[in-house]
Amino acid sequence: MSLSRKTILIVISFFAIYVIWGSTYLLNKIAVTELAPFFLASIRFLTSGILIFIIAKTMGVSLKLTRPQFINVIITAFLFLVYGNGVFVWALRYVDSGFGALEASTQPLFVLILMWLIDGKKIQLQSFIGILLGIIGMYVLVSQKDLVANEGSLLGMFMILTCVLSWSYGSVFVSKANLPANYFVSTGYQMIAAGVMLAISSLAFNETWVSPFNWSEPVVWSMLFLIIFGSIAAFTAFNYLLKVVSTEKVATSAYVNPVIALILGWYVLDEVLTLQSIIAAVILLTGVYFITSKRKIKIRPFGR
Repeated sequence: MSLSRKTILIVISFFAIYVIWGSTYLLNKIAVTELAPFFLASIRFLTSGILIFIIAKTMGVSLKLTRPQFINVIITAFLFLVYGNGVFVWALRYVDSGFGALEASTQPLFVLILMWLIDGKKIQLQSFIGILLGIIGMYVLVSQKDLVANEGSLLGMFMILTCVLSWSYGSVFVSKANLPANYFVSTGYQMIAAGVMLAISSLAFNETWVSPFNWSEPVVWSMLFLIIFGSIAAFTAFNYLLKVVSTEKVATSAYVNPVIALILGWYVLDEVLTLQSIIAAVILLTGVYFITSKRKIKIRPFGR
């Protein structure tokens, strides 16, 4: 019995949000070893945004937006892509990609706490258990003396947590903000706005700009993959899945991405994968499960 076209698309889309997004931590780590972080992120998002606009125009989608929508796009772009992603990439200079992915997996915990603080939503017992497990898991993760002894590790870990907080607040903000109705167009504007702000940040911090003709082959392939698959294909797959399957099933990417990142970081970059990190991953992801299962928590894709 042959599979239906819809089933095939769903399978491909889940592969995209599981494996492609899980690999973006590795790809960012490869690129940031050679390129300045804000310059890297600026090139990625400007290129992705332009390609999205070209695709939208080809499909006949309107690119119009109102002044309030423009302001909200700027705010959202800063929370998600400038600070949430740009600073995250900067921190990867000091932290292993798998380690950073595990820290990023705490996003649902931050979203839940912010919803409680901002909207006054009650935290149920199951979610409270998830928060407690998240705190324990994070302590187990960052208490490894061999890892935190490296220069800049503590700063990198702290900055990644602030990035998760920024992304989480962005998720809460977007749920109420007036943004372009077409999600694809909204993403394009956010990427263009973020690309401009990141370019300004790069100049402000006197980063070295390197011509693509001088990039090494691994960096070229990493950037192409981040732009075409990480920013456009996987994000399109994410939005498609939100329409055809339950939010809870789409949210399972929060459990799978860190595992993919850990394995790829260990296999490709020889990153240290300790027993304590594995235990921390199990505790953290169990906490994420308790928080997201049977709850309507909208998880925006982090750090992609």
